[in-house]
Amino acid sequence: MKRYLLASAAAMVVLSSQAFAQGVVVEIAPEQRTHIREYIVREHVPRTIVREGIEVGGTVPADVELREVPPEWGASVRPYRYYHSDRGLRFVDPQSRRVIYDYDMD
Repeated sequence: MKRYLLASAAAMVVLSSQAFAQGVVVEIAPEQRTHIREYIVREHVPRTIVREGIEVGGTVPADVELREVPPEWGASVRPYRYYHSDRGLRFVDPQSRRVIYDYDMD
């Protein structure tokens, strides 16, 4: 019985994370990608090291500094905050601190 309950709870967490990720629409046009990449290089935005791997839908720890998105990056990402990681940029909902989009800059 305990195994069934644990499996059910785990499935609910996975499904709610997927539903969260699917409910957010982030569109970054190719020219916006160029502006973002140039900004990160020009402004020397430091990379943030996060010990645990955080996927889309995961919560960013409170000690991770979230940066404001510049207006020129576009309206689809403007309401969010971001941090620069070794895997690219992570766009984060500032209220919940959940990752809503993972932008691989390579």
